[in-house]
Amino acid sequence: METKVYVNPLVERYGSKEMLYNFSHDKKFSTWRKLWIVLAEGEKELGLQITDEQISEMKKYEKKINYDVARAREKEVRHDVMAHVHAFGEQVPNARGIIHLGATSAYVGDNTDLVQIADGLKIVKKKMINVMNYLKKVALDYKDMPTLGFTHFQPAQLTTVGKRATLWLQSIMLDFEELEFREKTLRFRGVKGTTGTQASFLELFNGDEEKVKELDKKVSEKMGFENRFGVSGQTYDRKVDSQTLALLSQIAQSAHKFSNDLRLLQHLKEVEEPFEKKQIGSSAMAYKRNPMRSERIASLSRFVMTLVEGLSFTASTQWFERTLDDSANKRLSIPQAFLAVDSILTIWANILDGIVIYPKMIEKHINAELPFMATEYIIMEGVKKGGDRQELHERIRVHSMEAAKQVKIEGKENDLIERILKDDYFNIDKKRLVDILDPKNFIGMAQKQTEDFIKNEVDPILEANKELIGMEFDLKV
Repeated sequence: METKVYVNPLVERYGSKEMLYNFSHDKKFSTWRKLWIVLAEGEKELGLQITDEQISEMKKYEKKINYDVARAREKEVRHDVMAHVHAFGEQVPNARGIIHLGATSAYVGDNTDLVQIADGLKIVKKKMINVMNYLKKVALDYKDMPTLGFTHFQPAQLTTVGKRATLWLQSIMLDFEELEFREKTLRFRGVKGTTGTQASFLELFNGDEEKVKELDKKVSEKMGFENRFGVSGQTYDRKVDSQTLALLSQIAQSAHKFSNDLRLLQHLKEVEEPFEKKQIGSSAMAYKRNPMRSERIASLSRFVMTLVEGLSFTASTQWFERTLDDSANKRLSIPQAFLAVDSILTIWANILDGIVIYPKMIEKHINAELPFMATEYIIMEGVKKGGDRQELHERIRVHSMEAAKQVKIEGKENDLIERILKDDYFNIDKKRLVDILDPKNFIGMAQKQTEDFIKNEVDPILEANKELIGMEFDLKV
């Protein structure tokens, strides 16, 4: 490990092998070479004087990149694409003259960026499907377990543990729908030339416009893209980058929301993220079980959300057919956003795989608040027994204020039910009151909503992507 230079934590601590490879030099420059190969293939198929032997020679060195030659050449010419054209040419002397034929630097640069975005989305997609599958399991396992609902983080009507999980699931499901749209509509730049007019290719094919259009189509399809831009400047529209970052930001927003809720629930001792046998929560307080995984999700999510603005400015400030003030920002923002979201989803799945629910603590908190929530039911029961609704309401108001005083000032248990039982005006049988206070009477349609949501909205997505279910959790720290 290099100890005297800065190392990006997304590489050292957080990124997965597959996403790190997606934005590696090997992936980038082997894709450049593949693009030169498919360009030569397309040009040969459309009649240019390129031989099978030249293409075979190029394929032999597609992944054998002579970095030392490229680095030395770039130091001389200050141009990364021409440095790699030169390095590739040294390895394939018979094909040297047809490498990059008719192309501009954006042919390899931009098209490779789009390949990396497409492949990055595939990695993200797999992890999203697995997070959704874990959330489905939590939702169904606890669909009928009552728990306190919270508005403003104040106790509100009951919901269920499973129903709450559907809210997290719905957020990432909406993100998944957006991801599928981005995948479906992602376009390849293809072969467009220096300012997007395809003039160099028109010259190569002696003015044959149909061959130029066919070359654009062939190259795009050989690189795995059904869609391609009909028009471009020198570069593809930088809105693609800002849209991609917006999607990654939305995933981060959903994950952050989950991490907020889990940390609050862990404070309440109702739900807990996994805590390993030898894990240390605090250097000073040995008893602590800090929600460090959720905190990491929150931290990485904020980082992703802040990256969107840079690419929004880049898309909005490009000049005419292109400027180069996009390059450095793209090199930083796009890979790092993908690496961070990749890590966020891995941690999220890891938490859900080992999440711990504490039913007794949940029940304890319900019991502390349920008497207050049941007062309307108790009033209605009292009316059935012949009581006056207004009198019942006033008595229950007074009893509730006294019970709240016992809890908040005296630190005692909520004794509202005992006070009501002692008040003869209510004339309510204790067994009947216990029946009324069954928490499942207060969860409304939570269970049914959970079942219907999973069946109607989530299961179709999981079924359509079932081959993606199953992943390993490579948490480095």
